This record gives sequence, structure tokens and C-alpha cells, in this order.
Amino acid sequence: MRCVETVALTSLATSGGCAAKYSAGRLETLLAGLVPADAEDLLVGLDPADDAAVYRLDDERAIVFTVDFFPPLVDDPRTFGAIAATNALNDVFAMGGLPLLALSVAAFPEELPVEVLGEVLAGADEKVREAGAILAGGHTIRDSEPKYGLAVVGTVHPQRIWPKAGAQPDDVLLLTKHLGTGIVLQGERDGVAPEGALGTAIESMLELNLRAADVVRGFEPNAVTDVTGFGLLGHAYELASRSSVRVVLDAESLPALPGALELASRGVRTGGDRRNREFVGSHVDSSGDEAEEALAFDPQTAGGLLVSIPGDRAVVLEATLRAAGLVGARIGRVERGSGVVFG
Repeated sequence: MRCVETVALTSLATSGGCAAKYSAGRLETLLAGLVPADAEDLLVGLDPADDAAVYRLDDERAIVFTVDFFPPLVDDPRTFGAIAATNALNDVFAMGGLPLLALSVAAFPEELPVEVLGEVLAGADEKVREAGAILAGGHTIRDSEPKYGLAVVGTVHPQRIWPKAGAQPDDVLLLTKHLGTGIVLQGERDGVAPEGALGTAIESMLELNLRAADVVRGFEPNAVTDVTGFGLLGHAYELASRSSVRVVLDAESLPALPGALELASRGVRTGGDRRNREFVGSHVDSSGDEAEEALAFDPQTAGGLLVSIPGDRAVVLEATLRAAGLVGARIGRVERGSGVVFG
């Protein structure tokens, strides 16, 4: 049996998972200074930005390209690698694509045993294989804070891309995973998480959106995004603003991980919560209670798909997702107007 020296990876990080994401408001300012490339085959780029870039190769094929990495959010290196890989791969699924090839993006202190990095890579490789892709290489640098993720290339039909910008009035909004990963992880760090809450959150973060995307693909959604570091309200606002519509979310319908609402009611928050409120708070008309609002602002790692779909298809999609053992929560609707209503 091979022994790997135990290292508390989270003790080496100032923040973990998608809670470490750069502020969305600062990111918008940064990207506003970049001139979009003048290329007719660049189907999705910076204007507007989406979950991944898409470049058309011909009438039948386009490539999807994304990169995502972050500091450790759990101590077990194999689990950390698997979650980081899941989070990156899910961006391809959020565009309607299928992953093809992945490269590791890694930064680790030289003082860490090489076996620890080996376990991180092994966990990532398992998830890449599960997604039907190949982990084919990567790049590793020295850094005092561990970080890991993937650059992923996938494929999609040019006419079957799922943008954030396609939501239509009278669409129904469905969510395919529970919310609250950031709150539960912070509760665990604070020593106040209920027994079993962390394990359930980890199970959720290890779940690829592969099966959910396979189900959704047959229903031709108008818009899709995955809910990650900007929280449900941040990503709902992106969908609303890019589509020139208003998103109305039902606070009581949000699916929560076990313990998440309890922890939120006790004031447990991540640093990402504050940054998400700074980004989108002025665009949200909220009448939800404090815990529900915290759940909706909570930064998610490897979160589910937020799907905007015509109402006449929503009932069957919801039932199909649940029949497949997936979350299919109807959490809101799309209207004419602007901004996000939460309550």
C-alpha cells in the first residue's frame, strides 16, 4: 500500500474553491478595456463573455475552450483535484458542448510532498475520464499557495450553443443542483457545520453536469449557465442583462444543501458573499429573508446548470431530470424588463 503524507491543504490557502474568484465588478471593468477580436468564426468571446469561448471550425463543428483553477477547499488532495476538474469541465457542459481534451494548470509549494500533487492529478484524471475526455498534459509552477484546475477543449455544433444571452419572456428557470457549497465549507472551517453537511456538499461538487446536460440537450433551452463563484443571483443577473429581460426568482423554491440554510441563519458567510453583493446587489429587488438571500448570493463551486426554457417544455424537463435522479428545481421565470427580482 502506498502512503501519502497527510497535509492540511486548506491551511495553505487564504480562500478556496470558487469563493476565491476575482470580484465580478472588477472583472467587468478589466474586460471592458479589451477590444473583441474581429473574427466572424469567434462565435462566443468577450462581447459578451460567457462560460467559455467558442470558435467555429466549419458548418458542423465548433470548439469550446475554457480554463478554471482555484486554491484548495478541502484537505484531501485527490478530492481537491476531482472537484477542481469537475468545476472546469462543467463550463463546457454549460455551453452545450462535450469535453475532448484537458491540460492541468497547477501551482504548488516545493515543500509539499510530490505524492500530494500526484494525488491531485489522479483525482482530476478520474473526472476527466468520466467526462469522456483525456488529460493530456499541463503546466506546473512553484507558489506558496496551492492552486489547481484545468484548461479544457470541447466540441459543440455551431447551431446548438447554449448562450447566457438567449432567455425569452415567459421562459421558466430550472436549477439542476442544490445551493450552499460556500456556506457549508465556511461552516466547516468555523467548526459549526452540522454532522454530514460537508460530505453531502462534497458529493454535490464532485457531480459533473454531464448527465444534466444530456437531459437538457433534448429540450432545446433558450439560455444556460452554470452557477459558480458569482452565486445564483450573480449568474441570474448575467443571464438577465445579456438577454435584456427580467429574472424573477422564488426564494422559497431554492434547493438547499443540508445544513446550508441553518448555517446561513446563524450568520455564516464567505468573503465571496460580500463581493457578490457589491457586484449585483443594486440590480436585485429582494424581499427574501436573510438566510434565503445569503443562499442566493453564496459562491458555488461546481454548481448546477441554470436553464431558461420555454414554459411548454419546462414541466417535462423537470420531470425528466428528477426521473434521472437529478435535481430539477423550478426556481423562477423570465419576464419583460430588466434586473432580478428575488422573493
